[in-house]
Amino acid sequence: MILHKLWCILVVPFVAQLVSSDVLRQECDSSRNYSPNSAFQSNLEQLSSTLPINASSSHTLFSTGAAGAIPNTVYALTLCRGDTTNASACADCIGNAFLDAQQVCPFNMDATVYYELCYLRFSYQNFLASADNTKRQIIPNGENVTSPAATFDAAVGVLLAAVADYAALNSSMRFGTGVEDFDVGTPKIYALAQCRPDIEPADCRDCLEKIMTVMPKHFSRRQGGQILGLRCNYRFELYPPFSGNPVLHLQAPTSNVTVPFAEWRPSGSPRRRRRKKKTKYILFIIATTLAVVCATLTFTLICFCIWIKRRKQRLPMLPNYGNWGSVPNISLSLLDLQTLEAATGNFAEGNKLGEGGFGAVYKGALPDGQEIAVKRLSQGSSQGMEELKAELVLVAKLQHRNVVRLVSVCLEEHEKLIIYEYMPNRSLEKILFDPRKSKDLDWGYRFKIINGIARGLQYVHEDSQLKIIHRDLKASNVLLDSDLNPKISDFGLARLFEGDQSKVVTNRVVGTLGYMPPEYVVHGHYSTKSDVYSFGILVLEIITGRRNCASYNSTQTIDLLTDLIWEHWTKGTILAIADPLLTSSSAEDKIRTCVHIGLLCVQESPADRPTMSAVNAILNSDGAALQAPSRPAFCPRASSPDPEPIQEALQSHGGGNSAVVSLNGLSITELVPR
Repeated sequence: MILHKLWCILVVPFVAQLVSSDVLRQECDSSRNYSPNSAFQSNLEQLSSTLPINASSSHTLFSTGAAGAIPNTVYALTLCRGDTTNASACADCIGNAFLDAQQVCPFNMDATVYYELCYLRFSYQNFLASADNTKRQIIPNGENVTSPAATFDAAVGVLLAAVADYAALNSSMRFGTGVEDFDVGTPKIYALAQCRPDIEPADCRDCLEKIMTVMPKHFSRRQGGQILGLRCNYRFELYPPFSGNPVLHLQAPTSNVTVPFAEWRPSGSPRRRRRKKKTKYILFIIATTLAVVCATLTFTLICFCIWIKRRKQRLPMLPNYGNWGSVPNISLSLLDLQTLEAATGNFAEGNKLGEGGFGAVYKGALPDGQEIAVKRLSQGSSQGMEELKAELVLVAKLQHRNVVRLVSVCLEEHEKLIIYEYMPNRSLEKILFDPRKSKDLDWGYRFKIINGIARGLQYVHEDSQLKIIHRDLKASNVLLDSDLNPKISDFGLARLFEGDQSKVVTNRVVGTLGYMPPEYVVHGHYSTKSDVYSFGILVLEIITGRRNCASYNSTQTIDLLTDLIWEHWTKGTILAIADPLLTSSSAEDKIRTCVHIGLLCVQESPADRPTMSAVNAILNSDGAALQAPSRPAFCPRASSPDPEPIQEALQSHGGGNSAVVSLNGLSITELVPR
């Protein structure tokens, strides 16, 4: 304790002074501190290893996370500036932020640091969903301008309003940049605005408006200034404070005022000069005000026209497709049927990649050489239409390197076609359970696949603009690109959750036997923890190379992989059940960790299963302390080839819930409106 106090008194202030030059601003809350080598510090180190990777790999350069149990839980949020094109620069900035925050705010359990390229906050309090933006820093930059204050301030106001509108309404990253011509003593003004990408456009615009109201008080006539906040921030300068070309280019707010006050030379009598000067000043104010109003109205009109044009391009303008109905607010490019017929050889049998209950998938190539996968839904299938709606609404708004990318859609001549990026290695199921192809999946590839699925699932659960439950995560719905990077696909059964929604109860159970958790099968309850259960099954299948449930035939019952793994886990012989191809002794610790994670994910109680952010923290840290798993959840067994006994068993447990399960690896979409 004495050494700790000496460290805080003598050493920490000196170290903090050394690093403070790299930190623009910091906000330290010393009301609650942690001790060296404590559980809180260990949880903080976990986040410091995962958040830089998660943020730099996300297209929004944004990440949140939580680690540890109360009272030592650490919540953290980080965001890189929207023009950061170098992922390593973003990751380095966040990594340094974790180090510097612990120096400038030594042992504080709540700290915020801002840099040029990124910012970070961690705390013992769960602030991640808070709308509070009061922890902000006001930084005036440079000297006063020589131009008239009213003219310059009006020009800055117009530019910031335009950039804020673009960031809030036109950018998925919630980031905008702009330049404005200004010919009164200053050639150009530059500005940027940014919000957290997980907030709604209206909330982003409202946040920026609030921090812009303080501009006259702190930045009037200043050559530059910035306000830093956790939810939103902006900056303006007489030089570009961002990299690359600005998105917006505005003309000067007024063209009839080109001479500053200091150069005006009125003539005549003193009273007449004063009257003339006063009249000119009033006219100047009126002209400036009119110019600002005109510029604002012009920009608003332009935005409205763009909005109308985009609205006309959205899918709801296609009402003539039978029971299509209405589709929520999405915008996609459309491909015509003729182009897709040429791309797939008129849907030739040789180009067919697979076929399921919804229809077939074909390989194709667009005129520019881009390879695509075309999902052709069966004509007249209401099941296919429901799946199409779900996928368009959800996948169109998801952009992550571990989620399959939606390229386009085609609705012509009663055809319903969804176009995805092409995955050369097909699905994980095709390789993992093939005795010949699985030899190519060494431990390095398998761990990369597990890690990628975990990141993609965390994105759809926590980091995307939408909160989505997949409900059908399985090996056949994980696609692999040419480098065996995994991408989650098939969102036909997915459900969208509200921001504060945690669980839903349904009377119609759908999914694939072996991947569905017991609370869903028996009671119809599903949540993010349902996907966590499916992820756990996937992890155990990847480690062992075996399916969780065997196929039905007249003599064989369902063999539960989880039962077998639990038996080896309790005996301490878990490596005996691992795929014999994973023979590297250097991978044994990681294999045990992954099995441990898998068993934690398939526990019977959803509350006991970890979140995907916690799973990612464990996967990307060494030697993390894990709680002991409980016995895996119950899964129905049957000895009949007929699926009816299983349906009856599930309904008897669920009080009459109607359960539809897939026995052949294909999903079955529920036939009710979403």
